[in-house]
Amino acid sequence: MPSREPPLVEPPFETGEDTASGRSGRTDQSERSAGGSARIAGVLLAAGTSDRFGERNKLLASHEGAPLVRHAAATLLASTVDPVVVVVGYESERVVDALDGLDVEVVHNPAYKSGQASSVRVGIRALRDRPEPVDAAVVALGDMPFVDVATIETLCDAYESGVGDALAAAYEGARGNPVLFDRRFFDDLVDVAGDVGGREILLDSDDSARVAVPDSGVRRDVDEPSDLS
Repeated sequence: MPSREPPLVEPPFETGEDTASGRSGRTDQSERSAGGSARIAGVLLAAGTSDRFGERNKLLASHEGAPLVRHAAATLLASTVDPVVVVVGYESERVVDALDGLDVEVVHNPAYKSGQASSVRVGIRALRDRPEPVDAAVVALGDMPFVDVATIETLCDAYESGVGDALAAAYEGARGNPVLFDRRFFDDLVDVAGDVGGREILLDSDDSARVAVPDSGVRRDVDEPSDLS
């Protein structure tokens, strides 16, 4: 039986609204990291082999004068998420070079060939094990350079408002990326297997939602060179 799609919610969000499940799934204010408001980190998955793109590493393909992975990292950095962790694997040295000068933390996934879930594990583990805890993580993909900064902020606003604790950006109702997970899912995400990433958690959680955004970039990844035209 296929998993259900989470309910669709639209901004503006009212603080404390319980749209997704009848209750707020946010980390309780009393349990949050010091400072009052939620601390939301970013995880950029940039470890894949990009087989369908051909011989070149698609993350290093140029778009508007910069590699795709740099565009994706810059989008996270331009938002309020902090820190930003980038998971590298395939051609890791070249990908790191493409991120030169950006304020990101790089972690390596030695099992990158096993699928995206392995990179989710590495990135979320890096956040979970930090001495300074974070309350949630926005997980973005390195081959999606067209996502707007405003989309990241809308996901964070939805989380802050209590819409849910497993959120996905959605364009015209269609679920896309990036996604956001509350830290209560971190242990589960570290245990995920295969190539599904956090999709099962997102689809099965009672506190999940699709967050409507006017951003077609959340549905536009780069698999082939023609996707850049």
